[in-house]
This record gives sequence, structure tokens and C-alpha cells, in this order.
Amino acid sequence: MKKKISLKTISLEEVTNKHIGKRGSAKREAFEQELRLDLLGEAIKQARKDRHLTQEELGDLVGVKKAQISKLENSLTDARFETIIKVFKALNAKINFNVELLQQKVKLA
Repeated sequence: MKKKISLKTISLEEVTNKHIGKRGSAKREAFEQELRLDLLGEAIKQARKDRHLTQEELGDLVGVKKAQISKLENSLTDARFETIIKVFKALNAKINFNVELLQQKVKLA
């Protein structure tokens, strides 16, 4: 007779909480920031390829060197917001940014 094996299913959130940290912790915030940069870099790379442009050609359109485009695509640098806007404009891509306000009070001096 075969022994029945029971597997427990856990969510990605549970795994992340266990191995990275709970939401709001410094380690979790750093992890999620890095993930967002990776996604941004991948979006730039995919849009560039969809437009049949090389990194050098995109760099020429934006006014930066090929190395800067490579760093953006591989999330090796924190790019200036202005540069990211220029890159997506050169790619003729629509940009949407989502800002979420935390439940914190802002004190003015």
C-alpha cells in the first residue's frame, strides 16, 4: 500500500515574511526597493528590444553613453528620475507611477 504524502501550501507572502522579513522592516523595504529597480530595468530593456534599438542607439537618443543604458537595464545604478523619464520618452513609452502615502503624520518645522 502506498503511503499518502500531504503537502502544505504556503503563500509567497508567508515565505517572504519568513526569509526576508515582515512588511515595514528595514530588510524587507530594501528587498522590495531592489525588486522595483529590477522590474524597471527589465521594462527598459524589453521596450528597447521591442523598438529594435541597441543600447548605444538608445543612449544617443537620450544623451547618455551605452554604459549608462546597460547599467539601467541591469539595475546596477540608481538613475536620476529625469534620466528614466528621458529613456521612456525616447522609447515612446507611456509611464505610470503609483505613489502610496503611508499612515504617518508629517510635521512641519
